[in-house]
Amino acid sequence: MTSIHSKAAATDPARNGQTGSASPRGARPFPWQARPAGSSEIIWRYRDNPVLGRKPVGDIQGIYNSAVTPFGDGYAGVFRTEDYTRFPRLHVGWSNDGLDWTIEPKPIEFTNHPFDPAEYAYDPRVTAIDGEYVVQWCGGHNGPTISLARTKDFRSFERMENAFLPFNRNGVLFPRRINGNYYLLSRPSDDGHTPFGDVYLSESPNLVHWGRHRLVMRKGGEHTGQWWQRTKIGAGPVPIETPDGWLMIYHAVMDTCNGFVYSLGAALLDLDEPWRVLYRTNRHLLTPDADYEVSGHVPNVVFPVATLLDDTTGRLTIYYGAADTCTALAFAHLGELVDFTKANSTVF
Repeated sequence: MTSIHSKAAATDPARNGQTGSASPRGARPFPWQARPAGSSEIIWRYRDNPVLGRKPVGDIQGIYNSAVTPFGDGYAGVFRTEDYTRFPRLHVGWSNDGLDWTIEPKPIEFTNHPFDPAEYAYDPRVTAIDGEYVVQWCGGHNGPTISLARTKDFRSFERMENAFLPFNRNGVLFPRRINGNYYLLSRPSDDGHTPFGDVYLSESPNLVHWGRHRLVMRKGGEHTGQWWQRTKIGAGPVPIETPDGWLMIYHAVMDTCNGFVYSLGAALLDLDEPWRVLYRTNRHLLTPDADYEVSGHVPNVVFPVATLLDDTTGRLTIYYGAADTCTALAFAHLGELVDFTKANSTVF
């Protein structure tokens, strides 16, 4: 294993009582930093970003769009990496505090599936459900589609059947069954740069057979002035269950004369019928502004992939890929984010 010591690891957790991974004695450390003084932002950046830089391990030149989940006394993650061929693979990572990460130098191999050096894998999510962890990612199998694997320990991974035919991206599994079935968000596309751009929901009794595909949200919004999500949208982290609905943080893309710009938005979906959108932010909540978001292998990208929630305080930590190069953090209070989404909503 290769140890990555990010700038975050050198931060004093007790500084002004506002930063680091402070937690009650005996509890899992929680990565958190309070909102800057004088700021009214609903989502704010970690001031020591990025937590994982552009060349973290050996021949890897980028690590981003990465899934993180509580595991044991700390955290485990599945990270998107690219080597000097720019070919994407998935690597496991470990952290005691969610800030300082150790990344396995070799990509994930499956116990029931031979390693294929030509099969790409990118943009993973990890969902804890039914006593195990289900990894979802965009895998190359005659074109990009939603691939699945299960693990209990992040050491041994069993490859499952792909959820859909090509072409599809941004598979995100809900953290519990709804009315007895599993639900998965995705974005059907083609083999190009995803011009379809709308979010759908699919249902399964067993994580193998998927059907009852329903439209959830469309791209667009130009008629209400929402250029920030006019080109395509895609589900981000695993949805969070709240009394007001499933909080779905998503990425939204606009096209400009200088290429795409990826921003972060939020929506609330009905708890029992999650294809029904109750609220949807009519402005972005985070957009590329910081240098590490604006400049990189793919400029102007904020791509949310995972969240950590402190149930006691409502503190929410968001992991996102920045400029297809590095991994960064942002923070919010869950209640404030839900309230803001409801108060600043346009559903179309």
